[in-house]
Amino acid sequence: MARRDRSRRRDRERVASVDGTSLEAGGRQVARGTTLARNRWAYGVGTLGRDMVYALVSLYLVYFLTDVVNVPNGTMWWVTGLLLAIRLVDAFLDPVMGAVVDSTHTRWGQFKPWLVVGGLVSAVLTVALFSDTDARAASFVVVFSLLNLLWGISWTAHDIPYWSQLPALSLDQTEREDLGSVAKIFASIGQFAVVAGIVPLTDALTDATGSAARAFQLAAVVIVVVMVLGLAVTVLLVKEPQDVDLRGERTGARELARALFRNDQLLWAAAAYLLFMVGYGTTGAFGLYFFKYVYGDENVFPLFAVFVGVGQLAGFALFPWFSARWTRGRLYTGATAATMAAYVLFLVAPMNLLVLGLAAFVLFFAAAMIQLLMIVFQADTIEYGQVKLGQRNNAVTFALQPFINKTSGAMNTAIVGAAAILSGINDASGPQDMTSGGIAVVKIAMMVVPALCIVVGYLIWRARFVIDEELHARLVAELEQRGALDAG
Repeated sequence: MARRDRSRRRDRERVASVDGTSLEAGGRQVARGTTLARNRWAYGVGTLGRDMVYALVSLYLVYFLTDVVNVPNGTMWWVTGLLLAIRLVDAFLDPVMGAVVDSTHTRWGQFKPWLVVGGLVSAVLTVALFSDTDARAASFVVVFSLLNLLWGISWTAHDIPYWSQLPALSLDQTEREDLGSVAKIFASIGQFAVVAGIVPLTDALTDATGSAARAFQLAAVVIVVVMVLGLAVTVLLVKEPQDVDLRGERTGARELARALFRNDQLLWAAAAYLLFMVGYGTTGAFGLYFFKYVYGDENVFPLFAVFVGVGQLAGFALFPWFSARWTRGRLYTGATAATMAAYVLFLVAPMNLLVLGLAAFVLFFAAAMIQLLMIVFQADTIEYGQVKLGQRNNAVTFALQPFINKTSGAMNTAIVGAAAILSGINDASGPQDMTSGGIAVVKIAMMVVPALCIVVGYLIWRARFVIDEELHARLVAELEQRGALDAG
């Protein structure tokens, strides 16, 4: 433990000399510390509303179709298939967007122009997705699919710049962990606000307007306003370092292919993250369905969401404490084991809110740790790729994050949509219409399939990912010796 702490201090000292903190004493160090503190919070606030929007679309769009708009089974199969295809196509455009961001050099930087444009456009399209419409009209599938495609593209336009800005704010692994931890805390607050608040909010709006569809659209308006305000804080207050050059480089088609396919560590990290997100996202997407049709009382779902939110927040908040005491490998192993234990408990638990809540707390606590680990794994592959390929690609590297989110989101939607039809949920008016076979379908899709995905992702990472704390420090030192990080 002492050896690891000394190693972390040496890493910080080495990176500090790269960042310029050792060049001037006193005031310079205080100024940099102030900038880091401001960046930590201003950067994190930017994803509060973004994750509220993402939770609304990823968790409740299918619910909006099946239980509010009442899309017929035949149409729902078409919508499920087209959503899967659209999100997969959109996901494959993400690396191209990453190359565009890396090639963006303006007086406002590489990232901020895209945060503004992408944020505003996706805000408008989010409201349009939750419009009151006739699901039986011949044009419904076409219009709805087109809106989803445009929403995905506009989301990419600010999601890639947001996350690729993180490694451009510091080289220090600990500082990156802190930035990621604060951002994920705000993300968790945003997700929790939607998960716990969507039912009471839409119920109240339904009573006020007389329309459940109109209620969801008004809720979407409130949520996108929070997103735009949060992004404004990031755009106006986050300051990038001036003493080192951590920007991505101009990237053409050839450089894009090299950055993606010759950075083997990036590909292995992405594979593990994708499988984790398919499992984790599918479980979350079933939440309201589970309590409405299996547990039998959807009104307790907001209370259950408290266990989810507190577990996730605790995981993000305590990550730096665990990271200071465990290696990343041990932390990932422990979090995966805890996740599996939580799935087993949830699968065999009686319909008791306290027991289910305990399982959810453990599951989302451990999942929060894994999410943060995946971000820093991905960030560290930037320096690996720069040493190996001779080019720094922030946005192209982090383009795989929205690619993963969209691909996993597409799989989540497909799994939930298919399970809703096969289990009888789409035709059921309430839990009394569910059969034992239908309940089994929900439990398998919600717990067994996700657990398998998460385990396979962990095994891939364990077998193939080699960048640990010591190797990353050597990579930074080599780049420093080459002069590849000079601000010049």
